[in-house]
Amino acid sequence: MTWATDRLDQVKAGGVALPPVVETLKLGGLDDWGPGWARKTWQPSPELLNSDGSMFGGYLAALADQILAFAAMTAAPADAMFRTSHLKIDFIRVGKAEPLRLEGRVVAKTRSVIHVEADLVRPDGELVARASAQQIIVPFGQT
Repeated sequence: MTWATDRLDQVKAGGVALPPVVETLKLGGLDDWGPGWARKTWQPSPELLNSDGSMFGGYLAALADQILAFAAMTAAPADAMFRTSHLKIDFIRVGKAEPLRLEGRVVAKTRSVIHVEADLVRPDGELVARASAQQIIVPFGQT
């Protein structure tokens, strides 16, 4: 176990304080994880929707960044943390006021970078967005 997988277990179990930004943005926690993957279901609050009931793209990007980070945590070294250095999201369909299933996965890992991808999926199985990121591995104590 590492600091990151211990934290994933805590978030999955619930009852742990989530970072202030997660609380403020109402991103929620984590449903499950395993080596190389993380998964959650997220229900939008009405105040987070556009006037037509659609999801704001920047908010979807924040959700994607979170699930991508959870996936990267499954592969993070015990002696380092990571930071998102590149985030890309492609919007495929409109997200509405319905639950989204978010699934993140590690695509590759080197000594310095964890490459991750994620899908954001509607209840009918249709893809709303696909995201990818590179997480730069940074030894503790360095910024």
